[in-house]
Amino acid sequence: MAAAACYSVRYTNTVLFQWFAMPGTVIVERSGRVGIVRLNRPEKLNAVNMEMVGDLIAALDGLADDRGIGAVVITGSGKAFSAGADVAEMLSADVEELEEGGHLPLWRRLESFGKPVIAALNGITAGGGLELAMACDIALASTAAMIGQTEINLGIIPGAGGTQRLTRAVGKQKAMEMILTGRLITASEAEECGLVLKAVGPEGLMDEAVRIAGAAASHPQFPLRLAKESVNQSFENHLRQGLEVERRNFLLSVSSHDGREGMKAFVEKRKPEWGR
Repeated sequence: MAAAACYSVRYTNTVLFQWFAMPGTVIVERSGRVGIVRLNRPEKLNAVNMEMVGDLIAALDGLADDRGIGAVVITGSGKAFSAGADVAEMLSADVEELEEGGHLPLWRRLESFGKPVIAALNGITAGGGLELAMACDIALASTAAMIGQTEINLGIIPGAGGTQRLTRAVGKQKAMEMILTGRLITASEAEECGLVLKAVGPEGLMDEAVRIAGAAASHPQFPLRLAKESVNQSFENHLRQGLEVERRNFLLSVSSHDGREGMKAFVEKRKPEWGR
């Protein structure tokens, strides 16, 4: 991995300070308490290859360990968020390689990542790119973005959560239509069916993503992690199991330092002093 670089860049109205850089496939920046992960294979529409998988995992590990970072935004370079998996690399791999690992470690790392993650879909978001976005906690889309689960166009099917997360996000009928036809939908249509939180003009996308991430990052990390886990359980378990997880996490949050401090500050009519 290349040595770290340190410089500043300007993106719309937000100054982002470079934290560390991996010029090959991923660039990591920071804006206050928000870490920004930028997929950086614009010539390949940010197609995810094994090098990018490793760099994304390393970036997430670094952001997880950084106590100064409270939330993360993932976006793309150039005109795409990500067009999906690197098809040429996937074609050259045998079934045993794909079964034994492939991109699975990246999805597992995202599933275990305790801080809020916002996907900012700046352009084409297809196949594994959409699966990456759906693995995040919240997704925003540029009005210039086109979004779809397009694997059927290659004679294959989604393999990193597309058939499962898309169905949970938009319902069976819409998911079937998108997956069986491979059609790309607009950001406005994605907003209407609940696939993204909102469609935002290209010039305001990163500002809005950083704003939402910053609002989450202003809160203490322990209850954020508990809240993420509880919401995710609503998709992964039956209602009774989800309620049990929620109750357990509620009791943990109430008895935690930040929970006690937050409630005490409310009663005393002052700002809480979070332990982070």
